[in-house]
Parts: sequence; C-alpha cells; structure tokens
Amino acid sequence: MKILLIGHGKMGKAIEEFAVQRGHSLVATVDVNDTLMPTLAEQADVAIEFTHPDAAFENIKFCLEHNLPVLSGTTGWLDKMPEIEKICKKNNGTFLYASNFSIGVNLFFKLNKFLAKLISPQSQYKPSMIEVHHTHKKDAPSGTAITLAEGIIDEHNNYNAWKNDAKIKEGEIPISSERIGEIPGTHKITYKSEVDQISIEHEAYSRDGFVQGAVFVAEWLPDQKGIVNIDDFLKL
Repeated sequence: MKILLIGHGKMGKAIEEFAVQRGHSLVATVDVNDTLMPTLAEQADVAIEFTHPDAAFENIKFCLEHNLPVLSGTTGWLDKMPEIEKICKKNNGTFLYASNFSIGVNLFFKLNKFLAKLISPQSQYKPSMIEVHHTHKKDAPSGTAITLAEGIIDEHNNYNAWKNDAKIKEGEIPISSERIGEIPGTHKITYKSEVDQISIEHEAYSRDGFVQGAVFVAEWLPDQKGIVNIDDFLKL
C-alpha cells in the first residue's frame, strides 16, 4: 500500500516504522508546517492522520475532498464531526475515527459498557474514572476516557454527562486526568459503594498497540465506503 502519513511526531514516526515493516511505502510524511498537496492524495491509497486538534479537521477535509480514504486518531476536535460527516457523504468518501486504535482498548470499551449495563440497577455504586498519560498530551480528558464515559452514559440509567472535575452534580461521572512522565496511557473505572468497590483497568505498556492497530485499520480501509468505525473493522 501507498500511505500518506499526516503527522510525524512520536506516534507518526512509530507508524512509519511499523508500516514499512509490513511492506508498505510512504508517499510522504506531512508535518505541522508542511502543506498538503493534491498530488500527494493522487499518489496514495490511504491517509493516516495523527496531528493535533487544531489541524485535524482541515486535514481530514482535504483527504475526503481528494477521494483519499482517511483514518484519524487525533482527539479534541469532535465538535466538528457533523461537518466531516456531511463532507464525507457529499464526496462519497471513506473516513474512520477512533479515539484509540489499540485492540485491547477496544475490547475494554465493550467490557466497560457491559459492566455499566450490569451495574445500572444497583444505584449504590457510584462511577468515577482516572486517566493517566504522558506530559506531552495536550487534551484532557483523553479521547479514550471520553469514549469510556459515553459508554457508561449509553448503558447506565442514572448518568447523562461527564465532568473533568472532582466537583460534580447528580448524574455526572467525574474524570480525573493526570499527566506524568512518558506514560503511554492508563484508564481505570471504579464503581464505589459504602461497603465495597468494583474496578476495571486498561494499562498500555507502550505505543505499540495503538501503532499496530492504526496500520491494520489502514490496510482494511480502502475497501470501505462512508463513515465506518473500529467495531466494523473488529466485527464486534
């Protein structure tokens, strides 16, 4: 496959290395100060976008308007997702967004929803979440934490919002965000009552799970159409 890699930070460089190991080639690596040119889109089979919230929308829009399937793992821009969906439909394009491409994390998403549904009738258990990442991560809470919180909201009758603060109102899930050293990512959800607690946790040892998942999805994406998600890829 020929890949257009948009974003060449730590994640982008790791994706480049793994993609080459898988036998793929890169049309170009486009970093924050580089310009996306139509000729790059014409040469590529798929684009992988890992940049930052301020750039993601324009990068994805460019790919969709130039008939290039694109996946993005950039978080913090989802207020513009409805517009991206319209652009994708208008151009008969292909787009996949995931807050986390790790297969383990996506299984954790399923476990999280199952536990929320199971525990929903037991109102004595109050949920909370802690997410820990490296100090370079700009957004808080993480996209993964937001996906987990939304999963709880979908399945639990007593919660309708999340808040990145210890001071919460009834019906809100508190999320605590910590930024420490080079930690790749840890997410822990706890349901606590007066007599006990139940916790589930996912801890990433490195970026490898995210990197491998992104490349595997990129290999699958060119044969799809429209807005797809990682559940479609995993057939969950």
